[in-house]
Amino acid sequence: MTVRTWMIYGAYGYSGRLIAKHARERGLSPVLAGRDAAKTEALAAELGLVHRAFPLSDRGRLESALTDIDAVVHCAGPFSATSAPMIDACIAARTHYFDITGEAFVFEHAHSHAVNDAATRADVIVCPGVGFDVVPTDCVAKSLKEAMPDARSLELAFDGGSRLSPGTAKTMVEGLALGTYGRRDGQLVRTGVLTREIDFGRGPRSAMSISWGDISTAYHSTRIPDITVYIPASPKRIQSAKRAAWIRPLLKLGPVQAYLKGKIDRRVRGPSDAQRADDSTRVWGEVRNASGDRLVARLETANGYTVTQLAPVAIIEHLQSAEAPSGSLTPAMLMGKGFASALPGSSPIRIERA
Repeated sequence: MTVRTWMIYGAYGYSGRLIAKHARERGLSPVLAGRDAAKTEALAAELGLVHRAFPLSDRGRLESALTDIDAVVHCAGPFSATSAPMIDACIAARTHYFDITGEAFVFEHAHSHAVNDAATRADVIVCPGVGFDVVPTDCVAKSLKEAMPDARSLELAFDGGSRLSPGTAKTMVEGLALGTYGRRDGQLVRTGVLTREIDFGRGPRSAMSISWGDISTAYHSTRIPDITVYIPASPKRIQSAKRAAWIRPLLKLGPVQAYLKGKIDRRVRGPSDAQRADDSTRVWGEVRNASGDRLVARLETANGYTVTQLAPVAIIEHLQSAEAPSGSLTPAMLMGKGFASALPGSSPIRIERA
């Protein structure tokens, strides 16, 4: 099914607003939607677009709002709470589903047999993670798998200096309560904080593992059984992350989560346009096979939030003239391993023997 009409839900949030503005610059006319009617209407008036307001908790209104929509780009987090109802409504309405999550367990739900089978029957795409989470790393993973088909382990990492958006910061607060996960023998397991040295192209840096979405998506893209994702971190930050394990039960409490997220709402604004323009991100990946052979890949992209702005619109434009397979897909499965490199500000993926 090609895309004629599409919607951005959560359009007035930090990333939703960026995507809506870029779509307008490209001459597209998405329907803007969200739970807050006043905020949605204000952005729609600013951009000259149609808007709708409805909560995800009202299944009837949600499905009714999607009856004439071919695709949704879902930007309203936390996706641990909002993705499942939107996925279900999209499948019922025969509407393609995309989102910008980086939450591993959201990906696991979206790629479950139940969701994949339902989406396939409805002839729609369910493709979460079409922003920086996880387009560049997913393309690196798929490229490395094709270069080493017998790879048994995959490690990914990214290095970007941008400040966080409110949504990303809240997701990180939820992640503190869950602990650090990786993929082992095809299963998600709690690994604790792992460390290693990584050269992003400017010399080795210490790094620690995180529960990035690729521990789910890279597995579905590559079927490599062991996957770990890292970010650069100072020794002090690594020690703080390890100490967080001791207070995880406290971090799970609702009042604690509400307090931390309230501080984010008051203090976090996300990077400005100028800050995004001045920042870039380096992505690194390494695969190994049973013989110990290693390949390393590197990719440079624009600022992570700029990638999140560009990638969903590029996918919608692609689907305006191209048929696509149905079911649960990752970005690299849908768009190919070269998708990240085709976005403005990105380099080719370079692979070399380690």
